[in-house]
Amino acid sequence: MIAVALAAAAATSGAFAQSSVNVYGRLNVTVERQKAGDADAEWRLQDNSSRIGFKGVEDLGGGLKAGFQIEHGFNAASGAAASTFWGRQAEVNLGGAFGLVRLGTFTSEAYFATADYVSMHNHDTGTSSDALYASNWNHNKKVAYRTPNMGGFVAELGVTEANLAGDRGIDLAANYDNGPLHVGFGYDKRGDSKQFAVAAAYGFGAFTLGGYVQRDTDLSGAGSRTNLRLSGMYTVGATELHVNFGKAGDVGNLKDSGAAQFTAGVNYNLSKRTKVYGFYTKLNANDNTPYADDFSSLAVGVRHNF
Repeated sequence: MIAVALAAAAATSGAFAQSSVNVYGRLNVTVERQKAGDADAEWRLQDNSSRIGFKGVEDLGGGLKAGFQIEHGFNAASGAAASTFWGRQAEVNLGGAFGLVRLGTFTSEAYFATADYVSMHNHDTGTSSDALYASNWNHNKKVAYRTPNMGGFVAELGVTEANLAGDRGIDLAANYDNGPLHVGFGYDKRGDSKQFAVAAAYGFGAFTLGGYVQRDTDLSGAGSRTNLRLSGMYTVGATELHVNFGKAGDVGNLKDSGAAQFTAGVNYNLSKRTKVYGFYTKLNANDNTPYADDFSSLAVGVRHNF
C-alpha cells in the first residue's frame, strides 16, 4: 500500500523530477606475444583498460539538470582492481543553458580533444596505446566549466586543488566539430610542467585521417620536446584497417633522447558493441629517452562494450 501511494504521488506531483541511471562498461582483453628491451619474448593475457560505470541525470525543470558519473577500472584478465575504486571518474555536475559545471575527479579534456580523438584503433588502451603523449595531467579534485555548444564549438576550463608544493593544476580544451571535420586544442599546466597540443581529423568516403602535434615540458622537468602523431583508418564493410605513427623529438639539449612508435591493426566489428581485432605495435626508444624502453607486441583480442 505504501509503494502504491508513493507511485501515485510521484505521478501526480510536479515536485518529483524525472531521473535516469545507466550502467555502462567495457571488457577488452588480448592474447599477446610481448618483447620488452633485451628480455625474451613472452606470451601474456593483457587487459586493455576494462571498466564499469554508472551515469545518471535528473531533470530539475526549467532547463536545469543535475548529473553524476562514477567509473571504475579493473583488470579483466585477473579480476583485480586497476586502481582506486572509482579512480577513473567520480563527478557530480549541474547543467543548463549556461553550460555545465563539474566537480570531482576526471581526466583532462585536453587529452580527449587531441590524443584520444585521433587514437582510432583501440581507443588509446593497452600496449598499442600512445606511448609518447605527455599525459597524467590534472585528474583529481577538480572544478571545471564547459560551455554550451555554439555552432560546433565547445570549450572547457578545469582547475585542480593545489598540491603540497602549492601549485594548482589548470587544463583548457577546445573542440570544433563540423560534419567530418574535427579540430581540437588542449593545454595543461601545473607548476613548471606544461603541455599544449593541436589535433585535427577528417573523414572522406571510406578514409579517416588524423593527427596531432604536442609541445611539452615533461613531468620530470628535463626539458621541452615536440611530439607528433599521424593516424589513418580505411573501412570496408565491417572491417577497419588502421595504421598510426608517432615521433617524439629529443628532450631539451639531451642528445639521443627521442622515440618512435608504429602500430598497424585490423578490427572486425561483429556488432556495434563487439569486435575482434589484431595488431602489431613497436616502440623504438633511443638510449637516453626518459619516456619508455623498446617494446613490441603482436596481439589478437576481443572487445565488448555494454
